[in-house]
Amino acid sequence: MPVRALVWPSFYQDSIALMRVAEALRALPGVREAAALLGTPANHELLASAGLSTADAKGAGPSDLILAVDAESDAMAAAALEAAKGLFAARREALEAAVRVLPRTLDSALSHLPDANLVAISVPGAYAKFEALRALRRGLHVFLFSDNVPLADEVELKQLAVRRRLLCMGPDCGTAYLNGVGLGFANVVPRGRIGCVAASGTGLQAVASHLAAAGEGISHGIGVGGRDLSAAVGGAMTFLALEALAADKATEVIVLISKPPAGAVVPRLEAALGAVGKPVVACSPGIRPRADGRVRWVATLEDAAEAAVATVRGVRWVRRDFSDPQAIRARLARLRPGAGRRGTGVLGLYTGGTLAHEARLLLEPLVGPVAPDLTILDLGADEFTVGRPHPMLDPEARAQRVREAGGSATVGAILLDLVLGRAAHSDPARPLASAIRDARAAAVADGRSLVVVASVVGTASDPQGLPGQVAALEAAGAEVLPSNAQAARFAALMVRPDLAASLLGEAP
Repeated sequence: MPVRALVWPSFYQDSIALMRVAEALRALPGVREAAALLGTPANHELLASAGLSTADAKGAGPSDLILAVDAESDAMAAAALEAAKGLFAARREALEAAVRVLPRTLDSALSHLPDANLVAISVPGAYAKFEALRALRRGLHVFLFSDNVPLADEVELKQLAVRRRLLCMGPDCGTAYLNGVGLGFANVVPRGRIGCVAASGTGLQAVASHLAAAGEGISHGIGVGGRDLSAAVGGAMTFLALEALAADKATEVIVLISKPPAGAVVPRLEAALGAVGKPVVACSPGIRPRADGRVRWVATLEDAAEAAVATVRGVRWVRRDFSDPQAIRARLARLRPGAGRRGTGVLGLYTGGTLAHEARLLLEPLVGPVAPDLTILDLGADEFTVGRPHPMLDPEARAQRVREAGGSATVGAILLDLVLGRAAHSDPARPLASAIRDARAAAVADGRSLVVVASVVGTASDPQGLPGQVAALEAAGAEVLPSNAQAARFAALMVRPDLAASLLGEAP
């Protein structure tokens, strides 16, 4: 297996650009695997574990670009590396055509955009602190897309940001909406009167998409990073974001989306929410739903959006397991096993970490926490992206897992999410639909019944086209539900029909 690598010294590229190049190289004839990474210690480990490390690549430093290819022949590997040069050249030409200048430093950028008030940073985590400090000291808000930032660096950055009354969104902040502008992986949503503070990118996307479907919009969506409500960080950016939205005249209701906060942070968080002076809907999966004055705690992302819509419209909100129980009953009647037997296990293959976490919390009480009854995988986690782009950028690896699941006698339902929006794959439903057809055909050939259940995070204005993405999945035989929570409950019904009594209020 010829593995060849090329090192370009001092050639920094952002992670999304590198993922796009690696994806294009994998599509070339004879290429089995490819990677485009900067030479950080963590990336060297990734290359080694993926079998893409070479003697030439081992000397690359954090600012050096490594292109590595595993191909069927040495000539094919060389051709792929040559093609990569053309891809980067084309990207450079496109950038030069789109903007007047391509500044290489923050000072240079500010000289061309003196009125800018925010910096987006996407550099290796070990070097993010330096760039973020420079921005904060110049009075600029920070959107910190970088991951693997040391916890101590995050604490230092946020303490400085709070002192200067600046937003430091992140690290590992995947999504934000400020003044109608989406940052990172963002769906196209209208401006509106509901503000969000979110520790999760896909969680914010899901809530924003539900709000858009209900005819509401986002005033601002402020990402804070997944560790913000930890004991070490202490909710520094969450509290500042809540203050900002409380003072924002366009924001009438606030939605908080977070992981369960550290115990030491809970009293301060509850006090901060109560002091906002506006209605707050707090979604923290695993926290008991309840109402505390003007603050309502809910269990799912869908509940958060629906409760916020009801609050802003001044109507009563009632939580529902399914938005259309009659339609669910019709689906159950159509999908009840006939000639084919059905496994008792649910396999979740997710691209959104928060969506995967939500599904697990919903399913464990229903079908059990132990495999083969329940397996929920976040395929965007580090252990699944070794040498490969995130599945929101490249859906092929997940599609292959769907095909493999079709051969499992224990799996009765496959549970999937599909996340649309800017920066995501241009047509993620296409490869997934093909895999769904193959998996279901494999099950039928083995005399089994396999149900694929999906939900789509997206809006009608997203570049991928929400209706077309849903239609593609349904044409492949997937059952598409209006939300991740409803999809998880429906998957449980597929392997446990007796749950109909509790979830639909009827005899099984």
